Amino acid sequence: MREFDYCVLSEKLWETEIVNYTNLIHEYKGKQDLYIRQKPMELQKLVEIAKIQSTESSNRIEGIVTTASRIQALVQEKTTPRNRDEYEIAGYRDVLNTIHENHEYIPLRSNYILQLHRDLMQYTGSNLGGSYKITQNYLQETRADGTTFIRFTPVPPYETEPCMNAICESYRKVVDEQRIDPLLVIPVFLTDFLCIHPFNDGNGRMSRLLTLLLLYQAGYQVGRYISIEKHIEKTKDAYYDALGAASQGWHEGKGNTEPFIKYMLGVVLACYREFESRVDALSKPDESGKILVKSSAADIVRAAVESRIGKFTKTEILNICPTISRSSVEAGLRELIANGEIQRFGTGRSTFYIRADAL
Repeated sequence: MREFDYCVLSEKLWETEIVNYTNLIHEYKGKQDLYIRQKPMELQKLVEIAKIQSTESSNRIEGIVTTASRIQALVQEKTTPRNRDEYEIAGYRDVLNTIHENHEYIPLRSNYILQLHRDLMQYTGSNLGGSYKITQNYLQETRADGTTFIRFTPVPPYETEPCMNAICESYRKVVDEQRIDPLLVIPVFLTDFLCIHPFNDGNGRMSRLLTLLLLYQAGYQVGRYISIEKHIEKTKDAYYDALGAASQGWHEGKGNTEPFIKYMLGVVLACYREFESRVDALSKPDESGKILVKSSAADIVRAAVESRIGKFTKTEILNICPTISRSSVEAGLRELIANGEIQRFGTGRSTFYIRADAL
């Protein structure tokens, strides 16, 4: 079994790009803390939207899908699952809620990860939930001609539990001793988790849930308000490329984790930038710099529109403006059209808008 020692990361000289990423994220984290203290009620709407998007995107990456309306109803627990995919989605919803509400009390230990996996799989009728793999698994890739090949062979079943215990222990040690920024060690832990591939089903979704758990515990709570899983889905080719690069030489302890570190830091930074954009759409500072809620629905919609480039839809504006109702958003869009600030194109579900200064 290969060894895991995250303490060596504290002795590493990091690329300038990685250092710049971490510095920017630290700055955004300071602003995040200010927004959370000043606007907790307004930001709660962002939490509800992020939960739906996270559940939808993380499952869709794995080919687990249902309609948008069903996703929303399942996440809000207003309906019950109808098929295998929806049972999988309901399990993800439950674990996501557990992490949102209890991350401070979920230590990174093997038995807790098994319990989270148990809850992820609880509705599927499978006996695989809450247990490490019992048969060898393989990471396969499909060529352009449709044939498949084995891209990576994870550790065998008999090494899985010792490896999981080792990465959890090493992570706790380096974080408890504050020897390295958690932003740098979290992607390394995730790389090891995915290369171990401890379960016969659910590894990808568990890795994304653990991403949220570890970021929350380290104080980076942007994933509560902006879906990290959605950003990963939007860039999943880059995600798999970075993970593939990090897995080369992994069994020999020679893997290069920097591509995956840069990818994950880029995702977190993109989420913070989107978070700030949404907060700007919700609020404005007064003369003393204190953040206040915009009083006019039209002002809120206008700020949201100004943050968009290219075509945008009413749904996108609704997501950016969670503190006002659908009717207020619609009224705001009508006012902007009447003022000549935006133009509307298409009809029905094909309707979209473009800023007038782009035409």
